[in-house]
Amino acid sequence: MKRFGKVLASLLLVSLPVPALRADDNKGAARPNIIFFFVDDMGWGDVGVNFQNGKEGKKHRTPQLDRMAQEGVRMLRHYCPAPVCAPSRGSLLSGLHQGHANVRDNQFDKALADNHTLATVLNGAGYRSVLVGKYGLQGEPTAQPEGPANWPAYPTKRGFSEFFGYVRHRDGHQHYPGNAWPLGDSDAHRTPKELWHNNAEVSAKLDKCLTTDLFTAFAKKWIVDHRAAAPDQPFFIYLAHDTPHGALQLATGPYPAGGGLNGGVQWLGEDGKMINTASGEVDSYIHPDYAGQDWSNVEKRFASSVRRIDNSLGDILQLLRDLGIAENTLVVFSSDNGPHNESYITGAQHTPTSFKSYGPMDGMKRDVWEGGIRVPTQAWWPSAIPAGLEDRQPSQFHDWMATFAEVAGVPVPALSDGVSLVPQLTGKGPPVDSSVYIEYSVGGATPKYADYQSDRQGRKRGQAQVLFLDGYKGVRVNIEDPDQDFEIYEVDADPGERNDLAGTSNQFIELNQKLKDRVLQLRRVESSAKRPYDGLAVPAVNVADGATVFGVRWSSVKGNTPWVPQVDGDGGTGTGTGDSFESSTLTTKLPTGATSVCHGFLKVPSDGEFTFHLRTAGKAVMHIHRAILIDADYGYKGEERTTTIPLKAGLHPITVTVTMPAEDLNPTLSVDWTIDGARSPVPATALFSKSAPL
Repeated sequence: MKRFGKVLASLLLVSLPVPALRADDNKGAARPNIIFFFVDDMGWGDVGVNFQNGKEGKKHRTPQLDRMAQEGVRMLRHYCPAPVCAPSRGSLLSGLHQGHANVRDNQFDKALADNHTLATVLNGAGYRSVLVGKYGLQGEPTAQPEGPANWPAYPTKRGFSEFFGYVRHRDGHQHYPGNAWPLGDSDAHRTPKELWHNNAEVSAKLDKCLTTDLFTAFAKKWIVDHRAAAPDQPFFIYLAHDTPHGALQLATGPYPAGGGLNGGVQWLGEDGKMINTASGEVDSYIHPDYAGQDWSNVEKRFASSVRRIDNSLGDILQLLRDLGIAENTLVVFSSDNGPHNESYITGAQHTPTSFKSYGPMDGMKRDVWEGGIRVPTQAWWPSAIPAGLEDRQPSQFHDWMATFAEVAGVPVPALSDGVSLVPQLTGKGPPVDSSVYIEYSVGGATPKYADYQSDRQGRKRGQAQVLFLDGYKGVRVNIEDPDQDFEIYEVDADPGERNDLAGTSNQFIELNQKLKDRVLQLRRVESSAKRPYDGLAVPAVNVADGATVFGVRWSSVKGNTPWVPQVDGDGGTGTGTGDSFESSTLTTKLPTGATSVCHGFLKVPSDGEFTFHLRTAGKAVMHIHRAILIDADYGYKGEERTTTIPLKAGLHPITVTVTMPAEDLNPTLSVDWTIDGARSPVPATALFSKSAPL
């Protein structure tokens, strides 16, 4: 293939306004505290106001969640990244969907990538961050024994200043870390579990401590202590409960009355009596609303477990009111995936059919039908979120990084797939479309529940993929042919996915092809999670003749940032003449103490595999379409970064975002490509931009 010559490209630098970074109209408002209240395997239909309150027959109650919904916003179409815990938690913390996240499929206990996390981003805004509860992203130990020093991705190595909870995924299947549980269906579910507080293993001190109470009490104490020590410093708590999943273990007694500063669960700090509910009989208390019901034992356990979570949420919100910080605290409630069908109790089985935890939808945990991926999500921030708001805009976990960055007043990392949800939370301004995307692989089949559509019952799961596009959901399961068509549903009006629109008109035939193209344009291959479509070349875009001009488009924003930020705007048009420059390595004289962004098109001469090489004196992130091509940001020290990707011939949108430190006197960026084994600078003849501003 022809080796291209020297590069000619133009550079036009303009100052762009920095977008507003506050959700409210009070320009002097303090950065809000943020609490992400996360639960394990609770279905969309398990929240009273979502479904339980209006259904016939057997039902359980969530009065505190209902009150939260009345005082805040219900996000009725919020989606988890994958219908199982580890990849969901990994995408949440990293701000990346499953086409980019390093933890995929069922990769439990895999190390979360050493990159931006919710904690590192909020730390950059001056927050103090703590993780309380279930983790499961620590990685295989680098040496023995296992422990914080040898787990490569321990929470305190991923931005959190403090950690209290379960490290291993499976440890969260037992909800009394300090006690044996004779009812467990295996040795793994019968024995006490390690629970860590920073570098100390503390389970021996936690007799009769149910994790729902324990994690809540610790979080309450942490908030009180932090407020006393640093009242002006905002905080971020990732409160990740391990219930109502799995064991369905009961509390020792009723939830203490009152809640907040002087009621509810309280941290006592005494070995053997760490919290005020650590007394009585382990795994014994059925909530009185359910004790007299003609239900199975497992159903009473499940309803009581959900109610305990509801108590916990109300307790936390009351504490914020008692401390006078409710108005300036954003609380988000969500679940890691759809409802489960496990109990871990010998001889007993739980099914989500008991309370129709999936609501009006088909699917549960491990399914990509709506019931498996649409998760109960609410947000509460009294000074910014109007009471009783309902949001039906599709969104996903990776959007929280962008959202929290905006409300904290720091730029969103360019290495993030999300968009800010502030418009949906506040009801102010038009929402930006989120890239709601799922890919997942698992054995087994969708259960044969009578509520589900008949031809979906017993259907193999296998390789599955979901993309929301143009107001529709595209979904395909058991993918064996990479060109397999998507089923297409309008799930806002058809949440049960009963009416497949694929093939019903030219509109949906065209949409099917668009879905197949888009999924290749927004993801990258992960070698540990093979997909049938991994080898397909990324399709080019159609651009009308005469709609492009030679040269790329650059713009810049002054100011140093702790990471490569997303930058709005596209500056002026490059023409390849006048103020152009020449370099054998695509070196640009970028401004120091600023972030510059290039928008344009890369013209690929023919189908094939292309290897890109990037080096910069600053930091950079390069995208092709919506896929991350090269990450030279977090931890980057000036080394060359390389990646290979199959591309179709034609025009491919590219964005290169570069941050140059103020002290750099030689601000360079070089991008080469290798074609058929021959490396050369990306030529000027391959760089274009739209003739009108992008």
